[in-house]
Amino acid sequence: MFDYHSWIILPLIIFISRVCDVSLGTIRNLMIGKGYRKLAPILGFFEVLIWIVVVSQVMKNLDNIACYFAWAAGFATGTYVGLFIEGKIALGLQLVRVFIQNNSEDLIDELVKANHGVTVVNAHGAKAPVKMIYLIVKRKYVQEVIELIDQKNPSAFFTVEDIKSVRSGVFREGSDPSAIGKWLGIK
Repeated sequence: MFDYHSWIILPLIIFISRVCDVSLGTIRNLMIGKGYRKLAPILGFFEVLIWIVVVSQVMKNLDNIACYFAWAAGFATGTYVGLFIEGKIALGLQLVRVFIQNNSEDLIDELVKANHGVTVVNAHGAKAPVKMIYLIVKRKYVQEVIELIDQKNPSAFFTVEDIKSVRSGVFREGSDPSAIGKWLGIK
C-alpha cells in the first residue's frame, strides 16, 4: 500500500515550510540592507523557527528522497517568492536624478503636479548645459516618475539609486517616509 504521508504529505509540508522560511529570509536580508533594524530580527526569529521544525522532519526521514527534493524546491521557490513579495511591498526610498538639455519645464511642472518634491540645478553636461532634476521618491512611485520622464522628454538621461534614510523634504501624499523608518529603527 502506498504511503501517502511519507511520499506526498510530508514532502508537501517541507516544501511549503521552506517556501515560507526562505521567503522570510530573503525579505529579512533585504530589510537589513535597507536599515530596518527592528523588523529584521522579528523576521529572523520566525525564519529560524520554521527552519528548525522542517530540518527535524527531514532528519527523521533521511531515507526519503522526496523530502530532499521538497527541501530544494522549497528553497528555490522561497527565494523567488521572497523577492516577489519585497517587490510588491516596495519599501524604501530612491533618488531619481534626471539630466535634461532642453524642455525641462514641462517635466518639472508634471512632477510638481504629481506632488513630488523637485530640486533643479543648472549644470554643464559633456556636450552642453543641462538641468539636473533631483527627486527622492518612495520606490512604489519610481515607475510612475520614469513614465513621466519618457512621456515629457524621452531623450533625458536619468539614474535611480537607493536611499537609506532621509531627514525631511517634500513627499507625495504629504507623507513623511521617515516616520515608518523611525519605528523600524532606521537612523
